[in-house]
Amino acid sequence: MSMTEALDQSQSGLMSRVHRAIQSHKLNQRTEQTYLHWITRYVVFHDLKDPTDLGDQEQQLFLGYLQQRMRVSRARLNQAKQALAFFYEEVLGQMPQAALAG
Repeated sequence: MSMTEALDQSQSGLMSRVHRAIQSHKLNQRTEQTYLHWITRYVVFHDLKDPTDLGDQEQQLFLGYLQQRMRVSRARLNQAKQALAFFYEEVLGQMPQAALAG
């Protein structure tokens, strides 16, 4: 399943919303790829549920999985946090969650 399919299955038109937000902030191509990677992994991790239905607990669960089970580096964990913060603030228009603050 491609990134586009995964994001659009969780919420119709979500991939284009993410892409527009990235373009509006003039993020470079590498940042775009990184953000799309982590946003897609987050959505797939939660079985393609609509991200607007996912809250702080689900974000903590995903970040904990990355840190404890996948043993990602601190830098990659920070990338994932930044991608989720961007996703919730700039794409979904929601305030940052507590899991992303620290």
